[in-house]
Amino acid sequence: MTRLNVAIAGSGVIARTHAGAILRHPGLRLAALADPDPQANDQLASWISEQGATPPARFASLGDALAAEAADLVVVCTPSGTHADLAEQVLAAGAHVLIEKPLDASLPAARRIARAAADAGAAGQVCAVTCQHRFDPASVAVASRVHAGNLGRITSAVASVPWWRGQQYYDSAGWRGTWEHDGGGATMNQGVHTVDLLLWLLGHPEEVFAYTGALAHERIEVEDVAAATIRFADGALAVLHATTAAYPGLGVRLQVHGSQGSAVIHDDHLEYLHTAGGPDPSAYADGPDQSGEAVPPSELRGAGKPDDAMVTGHLRQYHDTVEAILTGRQPGITAADGMLDVAVVKAIYLSAHLHRPVPVPAVLAGDFDDVLAAVEGSAAAVSSAAPAQGAR
Repeated sequence: MTRLNVAIAGSGVIARTHAGAILRHPGLRLAALADPDPQANDQLASWISEQGATPPARFASLGDALAAEAADLVVVCTPSGTHADLAEQVLAAGAHVLIEKPLDASLPAARRIARAAADAGAAGQVCAVTCQHRFDPASVAVASRVHAGNLGRITSAVASVPWWRGQQYYDSAGWRGTWEHDGGGATMNQGVHTVDLLLWLLGHPEEVFAYTGALAHERIEVEDVAAATIRFADGALAVLHATTAAYPGLGVRLQVHGSQGSAVIHDDHLEYLHTAGGPDPSAYADGPDQSGEAVPPSELRGAGKPDDAMVTGHLRQYHDTVEAILTGRQPGITAADGMLDVAVVKAIYLSAHLHRPVPVPAVLAGDFDDVLAAVEGSAAAVSSAAPAQGAR
């Protein structure tokens, strides 16, 4: 099997997870690192060497790496506000790209890269967004049953991301907690994975009503807690809670309910699953847990997580991305999917600012871009530092 050369743009914390997944994929070779911070490049290269792999070439910019034709696939791991610009460079150079979530901090930028990705896709280039939890066995088991209609009509969902990030997390980099480079707070940076799962399971969102607040942290422009209700096109209602102010931090929980079944995913494991197998005439159904029939024991609630669980999750998405490249199909998570995720998060921020429901299709179309710019620009002076294309 011919291996694809991979370059990582941004050699920070999340880049190590990506590097670990790349090193474990038989069809990939980690060929290059690109970051203006030589220390970040050197530290990641040293770690790669410790894993027994050949240290990749190091470049001061993605442009230098592309000029050297160092990559067939580029993984963008820089601050969120730089994603679209760098992804456009990659597509213009004729390479494939995998963008760390979210697609971009800016909805207009996300819209721009989604259009570029659609054009590049016609030429056989792949542009994917990292949403590795779609590939978790628990998520796959639930989604397959939802999409097959086994849960009947989906009526509601409840999702909670009760995480904790200390003040040191936000103080550790000037871009964290800013509108320009983070694109939002707990909902955009931590909760977007769960937003993505909600949209995957429940379909197209129509309207959002939300409240947000900054309650446990200082010197941030964005929210550390959000609560939202999302109405979907078929009438289903979802409640979303996302926070980095829930000490000491608990597991993400997602409940999906339908007229013939329910499912619960907790901390990426399947906690409960029951489908009636047909219309249930009883007034109060007794639904035995069928989760043990849907996933292996290692994926059930209560099973311990291995130390490399995060790398394993990303590796599943790399398998999907490589298959998409080799077969010419669309990746499991496209730029259009990533743009919808960003639009829903921005609708949450708009609703909290405007104190009224906000229609998601209008946000997606750009009708609220001026309002968004005003909201996100109002706190821009709070941040004293801004990154270029350094590490995430």
